[in-house]
Amino acid sequence: MLSSISIPCSQQSKRLDDNIRTVVRGQTNVGQDGRQALEEAQKAIQQLFGKIKDIKDKAEKSEQMVKEITRDIKQLDHAKRHLTTSITTLNHLHMLAGGVDSLEAMTRRRQYGEVANLLQGVMNVLEHFHKYMGIPQIRQLSERVKAAQTELGQQILADFEEAFPSQGTKRPGGPSNVLRDACLVANILDPRIKQEIMKKFIKQHLSEYLVLFQENQDVAWLDKIDRRYAWIKRQLVDYEEKYGRMFPREWYMAERIAIEFCHVTRTELAKIMRTRAKEIEVKLLLFAIQRTTNFEGFLAKRFSGCTLTDGTLKKLESPPTSTNPFLEDEPTPEMEELATEKGDLDQPKKPKAPDNPFHGIVSKCFEPHLYVYIESQDKNLGELIDRFVADFKAQGPPKPNTDEGGAVLPSCADLFVYYKKCMVQCSQLSTGEPMIALTTIFQKYLREYAWKILSGNLPKTTTSSGGLTISSLLKEKEGSEVAKFTLEELCLICSILSTAEYCLATTQQLEEKLKEKVDISLIERINLTGEMDTFSTVISSSIQLLVQDLDAACDPALTAMSKMQWQNVEHVGDQSPYVTSVILHIKQNVPIIRDNLASTRKYFTQFCIKFANSFIPKFITHLFKCKPISMVGAEQLLLDTHSLKMVLLDLPSIGSQVVRKAPASYTKIVVKGMTRAEMILKVVMAPHEPLVVFVDNYIKLLTDCNTETFQKILDMKGLKRSEQSSMLELLRQRLPAPPSGAESTGSLSLMAPTPEQESSRIRKLEKLIKKRL
Repeated sequence: MLSSISIPCSQQSKRLDDNIRTVVRGQTNVGQDGRQALEEAQKAIQQLFGKIKDIKDKAEKSEQMVKEITRDIKQLDHAKRHLTTSITTLNHLHMLAGGVDSLEAMTRRRQYGEVANLLQGVMNVLEHFHKYMGIPQIRQLSERVKAAQTELGQQILADFEEAFPSQGTKRPGGPSNVLRDACLVANILDPRIKQEIMKKFIKQHLSEYLVLFQENQDVAWLDKIDRRYAWIKRQLVDYEEKYGRMFPREWYMAERIAIEFCHVTRTELAKIMRTRAKEIEVKLLLFAIQRTTNFEGFLAKRFSGCTLTDGTLKKLESPPTSTNPFLEDEPTPEMEELATEKGDLDQPKKPKAPDNPFHGIVSKCFEPHLYVYIESQDKNLGELIDRFVADFKAQGPPKPNTDEGGAVLPSCADLFVYYKKCMVQCSQLSTGEPMIALTTIFQKYLREYAWKILSGNLPKTTTSSGGLTISSLLKEKEGSEVAKFTLEELCLICSILSTAEYCLATTQQLEEKLKEKVDISLIERINLTGEMDTFSTVISSSIQLLVQDLDAACDPALTAMSKMQWQNVEHVGDQSPYVTSVILHIKQNVPIIRDNLASTRKYFTQFCIKFANSFIPKFITHLFKCKPISMVGAEQLLLDTHSLKMVLLDLPSIGSQVVRKAPASYTKIVVKGMTRAEMILKVVMAPHEPLVVFVDNYIKLLTDCNTETFQKILDMKGLKRSEQSSMLELLRQRLPAPPSGAESTGSLSLMAPTPEQESSRIRKLEKLIKKRL
């Protein structure tokens, strides 16, 4: 069985060996075939290179043959081109020679119409001979052309001098065709010929003006300035009728005549105003400026101003680059009323008017004399302020319980409407130094308005030293009746406050408008910050008066609180009479102030905050004077304190039908101050034994605790000095160490003087004033 299996295996192995041998032999044959193929390829490449070389040689031979064939053709082309150039040049030379001869003949016969066309052609032909100027004949023709141009220029100028002589004003009846053609020739000649023609014609055209409006003539003065502009308008019409077709349109002769008239007029007006400066009154000056600016507007509508900077005539000083203010609409009464109601000087935006290139071309001569206008406005504003003062005295303060109460004083709106008119008018006259001078006048009378109309009319108490400083709101004898503002005086203070707020906002807008009007280089000199600060001072003083008045009204009640026998109180009842008195004063004053400050809500909030900051420390000071206090007395005081706290929290909307949430800044002040008063009373109510517990309770309840406040609380409890010493020593031991540099009195060293200290200081000041008087 095994032998039968081994036979097929041996056969299969033999077959595999044969296959391997065949493959190996095949690979050997492949290598030999590859080398043979490579050799054959190399031979083919060599043969290809040989063929390419043969083709290249044949191509070069072909090219050489073509060159030989076309050589004669190229020579013929060059000859033809040279011949054409020569013929063209000869034709140009013939044309030039003939043209020069014709030009000289036509010049002698003054055939300017034919000369204009011929001269341009001759000059165009002559340009072709620039590179041939070395040839004598060509140079000679060029010199003849120049001579003809020179002769033409002199001849045309002589013709114009004859037609329009410099001396005398007689003019021909109509335009000359010869001169019209001469202008066409002048367009081709040296530009100086054209300039000389225009200069002579314009001078002759304005010669009559110089005679009629000489400085010694009656019509030369400002009151008859209209006649100047009427004269030039007639001359422009006359020019269009007689000479409009004589000069080429691109010369813009009518515009040049008008511009030269403006130069002459500005010079003559400046001269006569310097001579008669003392005779210039503001009405006369404004009349002349108005008529002049109207004329400049007329020029802008009729002419483009394209000749102002072409260098043909003497140049005008660069006019202001701002928008022409004379094309702006004057504010209507309705617009002014709207501005008055809104408290600003801004008007609805209008589209900007186009630039007027003639702005200032004549009116600039009035600028040195604008001091007359500024002085006039100074006088007018002074009289206006005096009238405001007189009207206030005659009409009295705003009546209470009417729409006038707390309203902006009418004089304020009148002042700013007048300011606006002055500003617009001055900007039409000049946007330079006169605007700065007017701004100074504005500043002066803004301050005077603040002093004479606002702070000067703030009500004064019987012990007032005048002005904005209130020396005292209390009479000297303690316990006497408090001097309190009347309802009319409260309304007046609110009205002055509202007016000052209006002035503050409108002054800021006035500053912005002035900066828009004035030249860019002068903007930094416009600054009304000082005047705005003045109105802010009036506002602060008005608020302080309102606070002091209400604060002083509450003083008798607080004094009564400190004089009560709190150790004898036997039971806790309703709020004490002094609390009712304080609440009554608050309910009497605050609604009046709130209603009259309805348009300036933020300043009513300031009033509330300042009153809280003044009343609460004073209440705590009087609280410390309540000694000794029994347990029941302390409970009553705590009830009273809570009642006052709730009233103060409701103070901004007290007595109002519309309940508004008090501002957070105000609520925070009331809660912090009255909570401290409540904590003081809670410490007073606590038993003083054991000592450690009492001291720790004090430290816990009063975050600004210190030995001075602690001793006042001990006095309120009625403890003897011997008992207090050990408690004070214990407090010093348990208090945390103060920061480096801090005062031993703790937070009290950072507090403002108490109302009691302030009252004492004011009494000393009053005594000093009485001694001086």
